[in-house]
Amino acid sequence: MKDPMENSGDYSRTEPLHLTVPDACYGRRLDQILAEMVPQHSRNRLQGWVRDGCVQVDGKVELEPKRKLLGGERLLVAEPHDARDQPEQPEDIPLDIVYEDETLLVINKPAGLVVHPGSGNWSGTLMNALLHHVPGIEEVPRAGIVHRLDKDTSGLLVVAKTLEAQTHLVRQLQARTVRRVYLALAAGAMPTGGGVDSPIGRHPVQRTKMAVVPENRGGKPALTWFRILEKFPYCTFVECSLETGRTHQIRVHLASINHPLVGDQVYGKTNPKLPTFPRQALHATRLGLVHPLTGFKMQWEVPLPEDMRNLLDSLRHG
Repeated sequence: MKDPMENSGDYSRTEPLHLTVPDACYGRRLDQILAEMVPQHSRNRLQGWVRDGCVQVDGKVELEPKRKLLGGERLLVAEPHDARDQPEQPEDIPLDIVYEDETLLVINKPAGLVVHPGSGNWSGTLMNALLHHVPGIEEVPRAGIVHRLDKDTSGLLVVAKTLEAQTHLVRQLQARTVRRVYLALAAGAMPTGGGVDSPIGRHPVQRTKMAVVPENRGGKPALTWFRILEKFPYCTFVECSLETGRTHQIRVHLASINHPLVGDQVYGKTNPKLPTFPRQALHATRLGLVHPLTGFKMQWEVPLPEDMRNLLDSLRHG
């Protein structure tokens, strides 16, 4: 098998790191040691590098992040070059900037804007806009994006402008200390607020969808809280808070209790009694986190976009 470290000039964007494991690390896992010796990268990222063959232990490629070391081993860490980090060119796309400093950028994303380039959307994305707006952000994986919103979900999204800030934010997300609150219009008359604590994973048949899936079948823990803000004859305006950040989490969880989002073409059901809306009625209204540089707690809030305001007004006066 070809050594993945060969042709490192093509494989790595930076010079490989040469490290020696301290004797005090006897019996500890490789990924734990790397997280301490290369603190500018998150542990999850470093685990991925190990699995991708980017780490050598005493001259041999090691693919198991959980391998326990003895101390004194020589490590070679080559940062992988992933074309997905910089898939497209900078584009001058207007951004609704809520907050910006040398470390962070908080954006109010409009519905319809794709976050990451992908199949069918290789240009005109938030990432393309960031590459234009923030010089040098191409050096940060995924142009500093640490979480995403679906194309047709509007609202607040934070971007890290430095690698250190990105690592800090990723760790906050892992620790579930980032506060994310959404406003949504759900189908049906919800009697009371509550929570949905159900694991989410890839749909076993429709692979483009997510679903409530048992953990022993690949589901990951997911918890969504919701409270009722306003009731209408055939739908309910709710506030949702995320404890975790799974793909399509709110959409999947509310659909799982028979209250899919109004306008959700993927997880909803056709109901002539529901108002017509061209997208899922979901808006990320509030975002709170600890600033990676200052350590201060910060919070931002943006109101509903015009289309959701008009939707609610039509329900109130219909």
